[in-house]
Amino acid sequence: MGGVYAQSIAPKYSNEFMNIGVGARALAMGGAQVSSVRDVTAAFWNPAGLLGIKNKHEFTLMHAEYFAGIAKFDYLGYSTSLDYDNQIAVSLIRFGVDDIPDTRFLYDANGALNYNNIQFFNAADYALLLSFAKDFSDEFKFGVNAKIIHRNVGRFAQAWGFGLDVGGIYLLDDWRFGVMLKDVTSTFNAWFHNADMVRDIYSQTNNEIPVNSIELTLPRAIFSVTRDVQITDEIGVQGVIDLDFTFDGRRNTVLRTSLVSFDPRMGFEVNYSNKFFLRGGGSNVQRIKDFDGSFYTSWKPSFGLGVFLSEKFFIDYALSDIGGISQTPYSHIVSVKVSLKELDGRYRINKGWKD
Repeated sequence: MGGVYAQSIAPKYSNEFMNIGVGARALAMGGAQVSSVRDVTAAFWNPAGLLGIKNKHEFTLMHAEYFAGIAKFDYLGYSTSLDYDNQIAVSLIRFGVDDIPDTRFLYDANGALNYNNIQFFNAADYALLLSFAKDFSDEFKFGVNAKIIHRNVGRFAQAWGFGLDVGGIYLLDDWRFGVMLKDVTSTFNAWFHNADMVRDIYSQTNNEIPVNSIELTLPRAIFSVTRDVQITDEIGVQGVIDLDFTFDGRRNTVLRTSLVSFDPRMGFEVNYSNKFFLRGGGSNVQRIKDFDGSFYTSWKPSFGLGVFLSEKFFIDYALSDIGGISQTPYSHIVSVKVSLKELDGRYRINKGWKD
């Protein structure tokens, strides 16, 4: 007979959907964005970068599908200026698998197979980010996120969580230095399970019956450097390196200890007249043990393009995977950005950005 078991706080790999990333530009560059980003997607990567926006209103929309289209990732963002030295943004993220068959009642009371009894449910993760950025000087920009997390597994279980992020960018000539502190106070997800719906099935299969529990997302820190180089009057290059520090024990990263693991991400962008962009990146470097006992190094490459269509419209494309060692095919990611009403001289009294 199955019993009810108490579950301890799980401090590892919680809210991992928040580490996938948003924006085709960012994903094409391997997710190396903390010091590079300066558009509406900065609300996710580093809210301080929102101060690089040059328009009163900026919208973005992204769609991606993973695991051969089984899982869908959608992102919507909006940012605007309230005053000359601040910026706000609202972001909505959904990562979900829809139309999952519920076969608990596949056999009716007489033991006959009845496909009409199959019901369907969705399993989805949601995040709402409320961002604020403050312009302190020509050199230093600061931002903070408040995020609300909701996770839902049909009528079986749901969770609510809350967290805070803090970010900063320092500008020095052609260099940018950034830091992003994610989940600075830790993010707690409170899970509520409808155990009565699965109690009989779990008891028959000797599975643990779920109980209400707490899931913990520990803080992480990302340090970043960006360098801009103008090759000719028409051609410019940007290189970015992010170093992600996690504090939840040993991860399969390039460098790791019992206290902290270090995961590098690198990206580049080549632009022609700031209208056409070619991008590439690499991330998720891991050392994998093969079946014969030998080791090999795996990483996740990514590529992308961007086109400046007009003063209002920008479209980005990326080819990327959800994990460097996954067997799923690469995903095509498209995002569109709309910018309206260029800021006048009353805004951005503090400069710093090259343009």
